[in-house]
Amino acid sequence: MKKAIINCLRVNIKDNVVTLIKEITVDEELIGQDVPSGLRSCSSLKLGHKIAIGDIGEGDRIIKYGETIGYASRMIEPGEHVHVHNMVGGRGRGDLE
Repeated sequence: MKKAIINCLRVNIKDNVVTLIKEITVDEELIGQDVPSGLRSCSSLKLGHKIAIGDIGEGDRIIKYGETIGYASRMIEPGEHVHVHNMVGGRGRGDLE
């Protein structure tokens, strides 16, 4: 039996994204503590990128480290890459508070 290798990290139970700790391929299962079972990546990505662990609606907060790091600029599906193409950073922006 092949052992599952942890490939992502959910830092805080409040987080709605995981951070990759290794490169992954499209449709690879995301494995880590407090990561929903059966969650699969929508694309191939390199170490350090974020992936949504559930639906994130347009305008919803992107939460990492238990803190808001930005807002979704469009609907983000589970397993989808979360980056500048679908989020707006919120750190240090008084206009978004």
